[in-house]
Amino acid sequence: MDQIKKLLIIGFVWPEPKSSAAGGRMMQLISIFKENGFEITFASAAQDSDFMVDLSEFGVIKKSIELNSSSFDDFVSDLNPDVVLFDRFMIEEQFGWRVIESCPKAIRVLDTEDLHCLRTARQKAFKEKRAFELPDLLSEEVAKREIASILRCDLSLIISEFEMNVLKDVFRINEDLLFYLPFLVDEMKEEELLKLPSFENRNDFVFIGNFLHEPNWNTVQYLKEAIWPSIKKDFPEAVLRVYGAYPSQKVLQLHQPKNGFFIMGRAEDANEIVKNAKVVLAPIRFGAGLKGKLLEAMQCGTPSMTTSVGSEAMHGGLPWNGFVENNPEEFAKKAIELYKNENLWKEAQKSGIEIINKCYQKNNYSSQLISSVNSLLIDSKSHRLHNFMGNLLQHHAYKSTMYMSKWIEAKNKN
Repeated sequence: MDQIKKLLIIGFVWPEPKSSAAGGRMMQLISIFKENGFEITFASAAQDSDFMVDLSEFGVIKKSIELNSSSFDDFVSDLNPDVVLFDRFMIEEQFGWRVIESCPKAIRVLDTEDLHCLRTARQKAFKEKRAFELPDLLSEEVAKREIASILRCDLSLIISEFEMNVLKDVFRINEDLLFYLPFLVDEMKEEELLKLPSFENRNDFVFIGNFLHEPNWNTVQYLKEAIWPSIKKDFPEAVLRVYGAYPSQKVLQLHQPKNGFFIMGRAEDANEIVKNAKVVLAPIRFGAGLKGKLLEAMQCGTPSMTTSVGSEAMHGGLPWNGFVENNPEEFAKKAIELYKNENLWKEAQKSGIEIINKCYQKNNYSSQLISSVNSLLIDSKSHRLHNFMGNLLQHHAYKSTMYMSKWIEAKNKN
């Protein structure tokens, strides 16, 4: 009988699938490994939250750990996982050297979520009022840390084809270290649209996004200042409802019912809200990765308006389920058209189903991921031998991280 393989996930936060796409992504990963017989422990140094998922319901062991503490070394040695998955590069920086010291044979996998350096560089270019260019990434401090983390790991999960190309073409990362894994959802049939609320039974524009994520806050500001006035001018009865977890006071201050602009706060059931809305508005101006809110719109049969950054790497060249528009006046004009024109709206719905079925099918990726991880478990020695840059970075970077962490631990004891 085969021995049960053990997976340790070290989380940046406890998963909140109802608060963010990142939380949903993590639960998808847990599902894949669970379905393939892995025993999973999820550890995090984050505080518990009211909205975190109950991991025990998914057969996952929950473990609270400490930063800069040798107690983690004892924990990971006792667990002795076959695979360790780091949730974002900052977690690999913090715990990677400890995993290597205590469990050198464990396969180290990095889930990048999205390329933080791409998001940071785009945000910087936006604030400097200039166009983002790929060479901007080479001078980005976050890029040096993130790419080093990717090189040190045996495999990194990359959510976007655009980001795969950036890593290969700009940073010259060996393809053997990368695995393309988009959001994964169930297949949708056209008949399923009949079970969803119809065109006539839907109302309002909607936006949903976690406000701890800077691109979402910027999007809502942009909607309020540049797009909503144009929509309201040509469509006076229009209403926009803005939902999102963790809204700050500055977000709440945008609430203006007289102008049809409602800040609704956290969505108890985002799926239900999007299903009953007529059009999703997401004029995203900077960011990275894939946009969970736009995939959710497709699953709910709700057409969407977004920008080229919002739709990036999301539709494989297929027609968008609505419109992609960067000009604010054109964005407003097409949003109204999509809202009012039933034939156009229904065509957009069908485009969304085609995108889901061609770009996000779980069956197309999950078995390949497990196969890649199993190959590494069988022959990690050869794989690591060919990753000289990773070994080099591991040797130097971990020494500095290790001594800094040990210094902090000693300081905390005094």
